[in-house]
Amino acid sequence: MILINLLPHREAARKRRREAFYAALGASAVAGGVIAGAIFLWYGAQISNQQEKNTVLQAEIKRLEAQIKEIATLQAEIAALRARQQAVEDLQADRNMPVHLLNELVKQLPDGVYVANLKQENQVVTLVGTAQSNERVSELLRNLGNNSPWLTKPELVEITSGSVALSPRDQRRVANFTMRVRLLRASEAKKATAVSSGASSARAASASAPAKT
Repeated sequence: MILINLLPHREAARKRRREAFYAALGASAVAGGVIAGAIFLWYGAQISNQQEKNTVLQAEIKRLEAQIKEIATLQAEIAALRARQQAVEDLQADRNMPVHLLNELVKQLPDGVYVANLKQENQVVTLVGTAQSNERVSELLRNLGNNSPWLTKPELVEITSGSVALSPRDQRRVANFTMRVRLLRASEAKKATAVSSGASSARAASASAPAKT
């Protein structure tokens, strides 16, 4: 016996597929919304957590900046106190500078050299005098530059020839000179002496070392 289905089965199948598609589409939309909401909440929590950390960091930065300002103020005060201390020490040392100057001039002046005028401005001393010859002036420059712990950097400003009348019939040719030299403070003289002693020790050790063969 042949059975013939006269019902519209294609339309029913098409309807079932359409309903299944809409159901899957709705389920996908709901799942997407849930996932998007979860992601939004997660990022919101992360942002809130980072903002809290930023707030803590900003507060810590402000505290450290205040401490840095205090340290800078203390360093400035320490530097000012050291400068005052150094100024007081320099003033105390400067009181003895004329004594050291006169002592050194007595020691370093060669025979035949006479100082007629002496002028000091701060640490620069200007000497005006007369020498029997140019060689005596050169010797004075060497003495001031190499042999004195208190005088350094001698500079010949001017040298001119002149004459001195020892008697009505005895005229001597002389060299009139002007030179400048720097007078060291006590602290500078100590440093220069220490450097010179170290250099001398090094030269002595080098000279006493056995020669390599």
